[in-house]
Amino acid sequence: MRALLKNISGDRQLWVYTILLMLFSFWIVYSASSNLVNVYGKSSPLFFGIKHFIHVAIGLLIIFFTHRFNPKYFSHMSKAAMPFIILILGFTLTRGITMGGANASRWIYLPGVGSVQPSTIAFVFLMMFTARFFGKNDLRQMTFTESLKNFWFWVFAVVGLILPANLSTALLIFSMVVLISIIAGYPFKDLLKVFGLGLLGVVMLILVLKAFPTRLSNRLDTWQSRIESYFDDVKQDDDTIKLDDKNYQRTQAKIAIAKGGLFGFRPGKSVQKNFLPQSVSDFIYAIIIEEYSLTGGLIILFVYLLLGLRMFFIAKKTTNRYYQLLVLAVGLPIVVQALANMAVAVGLFPVTGQPLPLLSSGGTAIWMSSFAIGIILSVSRDTETKERKDLDEFVTE
Repeated sequence: MRALLKNISGDRQLWVYTILLMLFSFWIVYSASSNLVNVYGKSSPLFFGIKHFIHVAIGLLIIFFTHRFNPKYFSHMSKAAMPFIILILGFTLTRGITMGGANASRWIYLPGVGSVQPSTIAFVFLMMFTARFFGKNDLRQMTFTESLKNFWFWVFAVVGLILPANLSTALLIFSMVVLISIIAGYPFKDLLKVFGLGLLGVVMLILVLKAFPTRLSNRLDTWQSRIESYFDDVKQDDDTIKLDDKNYQRTQAKIAIAKGGLFGFRPGKSVQKNFLPQSVSDFIYAIIIEEYSLTGGLIILFVYLLLGLRMFFIAKKTTNRYYQLLVLAVGLPIVVQALANMAVAVGLFPVTGQPLPLLSSGGTAIWMSSFAIGIILSVSRDTETKERKDLDEFVTE
């Protein structure tokens, strides 16, 4: 154990916040998984609890081994991975499987691993690639055509292959790429051209799906239904909300939050977990508030904000431009995704299908969030190593 702790380095606070979230996930996933027993009609909460424990244990191993890498290797890794990401996303779009009654092909099955969601993998690697592009190139000497060919082509390819099956993830990915590009100083006039091309691509996709119906065409109806149900829900008074198909999950989440109130139902005592279809993933925050009260929900929100602050601190501490952008590129999506998940649970956003990073059940999401955390810790570790080296040289002079 002592030898293991000796090899753990990087920002200590980031380690603490990450491990706290992962440890808490055991309690809440185990409690909320009784709904999965009802859905699948087999196993027990213990089975799903053990499954989640394995996912988290693998996630911790991913963090440990990733944070031991020299961060410069992530640049080469992202560039080499992009063609494979495109191939996997294309395969998933045409041959993927559905899970839990989903209407879109988002998963592929890997022997020995199980079902994985390639869009989650693509998200992290595209953000790594984004940091690489803006961190390694002088934007002042690059034309829009060059950036379109060397960078935006890959962004549009990834987003375009994800969008038909998962609109919320596609929009989140594109938004985060744009945010990093703004931070990096990408010209605003060129960014407007990118938006124009992106809008043109979305319009063309909608026209194609309308003209040539496929199994993905019903996603248009799903997007429209979610937006309409959100605004219909906003217009209604709480007393008039009905448990219809459109608002069912949002209504159950509201009931869970209302029941939690100021004191909570106590751990494991949630009632609404038996009615929320996504109680261990998309709406796990509502179950947290029901069992641990509004105070518990605010504590979780605070931990994610602290997580974000540590990422900014780590980015600011390093003097390497690529490392700064790498930390922000892979770290900010974790915080933004968490805020989006919470906003959906409390009724501020339409249903998006985004999990709560490091807390929700799901192997791919946990592992890729762990990979992102490991990358950030790798940068922190590299910075600390250089600081110690500079200090030793100063002392010996």
